[in-house]
Amino acid sequence: MKKIVDDVRLIFKCCSLYYQDGLGQKEICEVLGISRPTVSRMLTIGKERGIVRIEIQNPDNIAYGKMEREIEKKYDLQEVIIVPSSPISDGQYPINSEIGSATLEYLSRVLMDGYLVGITMGLAIQNVVRSDYFIRSPIKATFVPLVGGVAESRLDIHSNYLAQEFADRFVGACIQFFAPAVFSRREVLEGFLEEKTIRNVIRLYSRLDLVLMGIGIPSTEHSTILQTGYVDRAVLEEFTARGAVGDIALRYFDANGDTTPFQEFNERVAGIPLDTLKKIPRRVGVAGGRQKKDAVLGAIRGGFINVLITDIDCAENLI
Repeated sequence: MKKIVDDVRLIFKCCSLYYQDGLGQKEICEVLGISRPTVSRMLTIGKERGIVRIEIQNPDNIAYGKMEREIEKKYDLQEVIIVPSSPISDGQYPINSEIGSATLEYLSRVLMDGYLVGITMGLAIQNVVRSDYFIRSPIKATFVPLVGGVAESRLDIHSNYLAQEFADRFVGACIQFFAPAVFSRREVLEGFLEEKTIRNVIRLYSRLDLVLMGIGIPSTEHSTILQTGYVDRAVLEEFTARGAVGDIALRYFDANGDTTPFQEFNERVAGIPLDTLKKIPRRVGVAGGRQKKDAVLGAIRGGFINVLITDIDCAENLI
């Protein structure tokens, strides 16, 4: 004869009364007409068989989840990921290790073998690739630099260098883009882009599946572009006076995402054309801190990003 504790229907009903309806074991005894030891045994069996799964939720994550959906809807973004604010110092530049780990987790989820992944430059992207996150299995993606940068200062934050680091972490491949980041004249850059080896890299840009980009700000204190010498303090102050709020892949834009006021500089940058960038399916922007709010908004309005990975400080200001 079948034992009562083997009755799956009854086990489910017992668990439902206890976990969903909030009845105590004594009340369940009265409702189902079974003994208290039987109720206790059924609750245990329910967990053992996977009928009941107990999950402890982080209240912050629940709150962040609601905020993520709100920002996604408000700005028509594909996905938003919010992490706690936990800045640490890298010399004079604040970074957030939570953002770095969350970005690697996101990449591990969405990247697939054969993907072409564009990588920009900067401390935010360096923070991502060096974050403490365990990548469980290799992903045979190819990482492509989106900006030139050779024989210049801070090689460790250049696009070529970082693309190689990403390839190493994911056990993928890497393409190199051997070009200066900023040319003296647009005509010189156009001639350079006609070289066969350079054209081979440029052709890949239209085939990218995802781009990963830091979002810079024209701050004389925290600008990576200023640190690398691509612009000097006077130029940066001039850009700010014209309304610059941020840069992506070394291209400046204003609060509406308009790059026109900075065209003379932007068109001398060797890298992915912005019109091509906007057509890539996943355009992931990484930025944290309340000081990045205007830059993030400008990047969203300009169509440069459709995925945002940020911290609670920046997210609250976006709301």
